[in-house]
Amino acid sequence: MLEQRYRWKTKHLREHVAVMDGNLAPTILLKNARYLNQSFRKWMTANIWIYDDRIIYVGNSLPQNMKGCEVVDCTNLTLVPGYIEPHTHPFRLYNPLSLAAYASQFGTTTMINDNLLLFLQLDKKKAFTFLRDMRQIPSTMYWWSRFDSETEIKDEEVIFSHSHVKSWLEHDAVLQGGELTGWPKLLDGDDMMLHWIQEAKRMRKKIEGHFPGASEKTLAKMVLLGADSDHEAINGEEVYDRLMQGYTVSLRYSSIRPDLPKLLDEIHELGINVYDKFMLTTDGSSADFYEQGIIDNMIKIAIDKGVPVIDAYNMATINVARHYNIDYLHGNIATGRIANINFLTDENNPTPVSVLAKGQWVKRNGVINREGYKISSADEFDLLPLQLDWELSMEDLQFSMPVGIAMENAVITKPYSLSIDVSGENLNNSKDECFFMFVDRNGQWRINTVVKGFAENLSGLASSFTHTGDIILIGKNKRDMIKAFERMKEIGGGIVIAENGEIAKEISLPLRGLMSRKPVEELLTEQKDFVAYMQKKGYRYADPFQTLLFFSATHLPYIRITPVGMYEVKKKMVLFPTIMR
Repeated sequence: MLEQRYRWKTKHLREHVAVMDGNLAPTILLKNARYLNQSFRKWMTANIWIYDDRIIYVGNSLPQNMKGCEVVDCTNLTLVPGYIEPHTHPFRLYNPLSLAAYASQFGTTTMINDNLLLFLQLDKKKAFTFLRDMRQIPSTMYWWSRFDSETEIKDEEVIFSHSHVKSWLEHDAVLQGGELTGWPKLLDGDDMMLHWIQEAKRMRKKIEGHFPGASEKTLAKMVLLGADSDHEAINGEEVYDRLMQGYTVSLRYSSIRPDLPKLLDEIHELGINVYDKFMLTTDGSSADFYEQGIIDNMIKIAIDKGVPVIDAYNMATINVARHYNIDYLHGNIATGRIANINFLTDENNPTPVSVLAKGQWVKRNGVINREGYKISSADEFDLLPLQLDWELSMEDLQFSMPVGIAMENAVITKPYSLSIDVSGENLNNSKDECFFMFVDRNGQWRINTVVKGFAENLSGLASSFTHTGDIILIGKNKRDMIKAFERMKEIGGGIVIAENGEIAKEISLPLRGLMSRKPVEELLTEQKDFVAYMQKKGYRYADPFQTLLFFSATHLPYIRITPVGMYEVKKKMVLFPTIMR
């Protein structure tokens, strides 16, 4: 990847200087631009020269050479840097390309992305080819390197081998290690994870924590072991504790944790009025949550909650860039930076009317342009439809486990003792209990139990959208569960609901059974319709997709259903193992 070692090649740098000398013309000139200058922390007016994807000059002068230059009069507009989302999970039914295209229209032009799906689902060569191709789009896509699977899987030490993790850390598109969902293992003495943290530090890369409910003492320990930031604070006191230990704190506003308004109220009550250590994140929300915007929506909330306007923008731009040591490229409108610029009607409305991403118009006077959001065929990366060459039978749907899982909220489950008869084809003797089956995508193992609190009259659901890519079946009628599974197989993966022997709802996910090909605008409409249907069936929370995703995720308490069996998180033990089919 030598061609990617430098952001600009030598010939490009010479061209940039030639623009200053008048030997080449800028590609775009932004005249009379009122813009946010982070060096002076104030609004200033200047002319901004852009050549291809780089800001060449910011100041009072005009170019000597204007041949072929596009001139934009920015009078009556306010310019701010492109927004940066520092904590993206770009595989939540949408895919990284569709999310980047959608986010750009709201001014989020840079995203720092979770690599877990790429790590678990693709071989390294295919994953790195995908990262390479994503460099060609107008948005800027950076990545994390995970240190654990966030669940219990067989042969994890082989999948997360030292050489595999280290090759990700060494990749120049990777900015950090983490998030540290496996931090209890680290505290318990996992020296391999500590070595990876040390390697990241040696490379001057950051470590992001994942420390929900952590005590002050635990937070301090994690800083000593290398953590730099965390996004799990859910109240003002937790924000304060993290700041006291030296963390950069990401304030969250997501589909399952829409905490930002509350967090801002409480940190203001605590007298916190310095915002330089804050970033903003939507934490991989469902598509329907993004209907009103992404980081732009969070800036608006911050302004409405009394955060000074410049600080509100800084939390979405320069603060993030400085944290990740990329402020020489991102987060400010200044000479030498990548030309990611949002054009606003005024500073109190952070949703842009026009957007430049890498010097390309991805939105112009409200008109969206997605021409740049094209990469190689998904087939090149092995992002193929799910192909299951095995069948489910009624014999597979035998339930005898004495323990079920009860939903405390959309993502947290606790164990409970079963007291109902689960031997029949239907489960009609309980209002909110459903059969629950987790089965290997290769058809080798399964585990059957009952889930309480997921739905009240859901007949049969099958989903390939899970944390591990294995298959979940839920419902009150075993035959409809099998019907939903068969339809899910036909469409190459997705989420399917069957009622009375007929398909009632489906979301097709042809990219390995985990992601849609559709634009986010179409997907969010589909998701909203699906959520409404689920709520009619007794689902009581806001986001069933996160629920399906996190049933097997062991970074959450208390009981999880994983590829090794029913797993008790706190005791780190398998209560009931999966059985071979």
